[in-house]
Amino acid sequence: MARGSQPSASLLLFSLGLVLLCFTSGSTVRLAEAQKTWCMAKPSSDEKVLQANINYACSNVSCAVIQPGGPCYNPNNLLSHTSVAMNLYYAANGRHSWNCYFADSGIVVKSDPSYGSCTYY
Repeated sequence: MARGSQPSASLLLFSLGLVLLCFTSGSTVRLAEAQKTWCMAKPSSDEKVLQANINYACSNVSCAVIQPGGPCYNPNNLLSHTSVAMNLYYAANGRHSWNCYFADSGIVVKSDPSYGSCTYY
């Protein structure tokens, strides 16, 4: 037979790879979403530390969601507002563990803390 009349092994492998990619790409996206993490304030943190965390985070990202009338304003308490602010900072800076350290007052969680109309991104 003449050369080129049959598909080469490399062409077959390439085609197979494309087919597998089509079937697994949706699974890969779902796996990445399942591994999403959030940054929360440790409940044992000192109030002065929590306030400093809000000040720092909100000087770097918009914290409008924790202002009166915002979707994350309630519950109106320091721990809740700090967690939202810290997570906004964490998400904006790549979700790296060191962006949730906050002088050892932050903790990375794997469970979505969103509630009501307050969405943690």
